[in-house]
Amino acid sequence: MPRSDPRIDAYIDKAAPFARPILDHIRSLVHQACPEVEEKIKWSFPHFDYKGEMMCSMAAFKAHCAFGFWKAELIRSSQGKLQLADRTAMGNLGKITGLKDLPSDRAMIKMIQEACALNDQGIKVKKPEPAQKKEVVAPEYLLQALAKNKAAQKTFDKASYSFRKEYIEWITEAKSETTRQSRIKTALDWMAEGKGRNWKYER
Repeated sequence: MPRSDPRIDAYIDKAAPFARPILDHIRSLVHQACPEVEEKIKWSFPHFDYKGEMMCSMAAFKAHCAFGFWKAELIRSSQGKLQLADRTAMGNLGKITGLKDLPSDRAMIKMIQEACALNDQGIKVKKPEPAQKKEVVAPEYLLQALAKNKAAQKTFDKASYSFRKEYIEWITEAKSETTRQSRIKTALDWMAEGKGRNWKYER
């Protein structure tokens, strides 16, 4: 696969079993539709760039996957397949839980080719600022742990919304107290070094 990024292989390998065939299939369609696409990891999830610009991206979550176009509102071949407003998930295809939730391969390839053509033409869109972000609330047990580690506390206090959110979700989703304590310790060690939750996949 040309212009592939091993970090995306690692991302897919770490995804839930249901998500792997979805991500593999989307990745294959993107390369089929736009052979010169370049893979990258941005904001901790896979992106596909073309001609130096973002074209589309995909992500895996606990119970669904997402796929979206950077210039979704300009893709005329979508014929209503893309969610442009009142979205139920990140991306433009809603919550993808299986291959059946994706448009046909033919439709997907046509949309990706159109997104590719938009980058070929140098057409740009100005992305609006995200609508208000709710402040992420850290649980008391995490705040107490941070208070005992000044370096981690400093990083956490100055970090972005997404940086804090990724750590908080990872810790609070632990299914046992042992796992939670282990994740807190790891989080503090990483934050003390200024590292984000997914620092291993970031450049």
